[in-house]
Amino acid sequence: MYNALHQLHSYWAYLVLAMLVIASVNSLFKLITKKEYVPKDFRINLFTLIVVHMMFLIGLVLLLVPPMGLKGVKIDHPIVMILVAALVTIGYSKHKKKLVSGAKFKMTAIFYTIALVFCLSRIPWSNWM
Repeated sequence: MYNALHQLHSYWAYLVLAMLVIASVNSLFKLITKKEYVPKDFRINLFTLIVVHMMFLIGLVLLLVPPMGLKGVKIDHPIVMILVAALVTIGYSKHKKKLVSGAKFKMTAIFYTIALVFCLSRIPWSNWM
């Protein structure tokens, strides 16, 4: 069970990274070019939120039920990933309250890009390469 969840967590990370990159680039591009906020942008932001939260839940299960107890857990990865989930949630919540396109893109561009940078900083690259 643990190995299957660990594999899912590892592969799901690719989807999380892809969605954070897509949402960040989309928001930054449309903010700079002053495009209108359309339903596609809402779906990208919502899907990013869902993917990140699912990753957080899988990681939480892995953190709470490791095979050798909490001895092998490095605490920096879970803490930063909690911060990533919080940033995505805050960015999504703040963008929904804005009424104009520029403000919506600004909120997601700021929070999702910071979340992407934090996420990239805590990925165990030695396991990925």
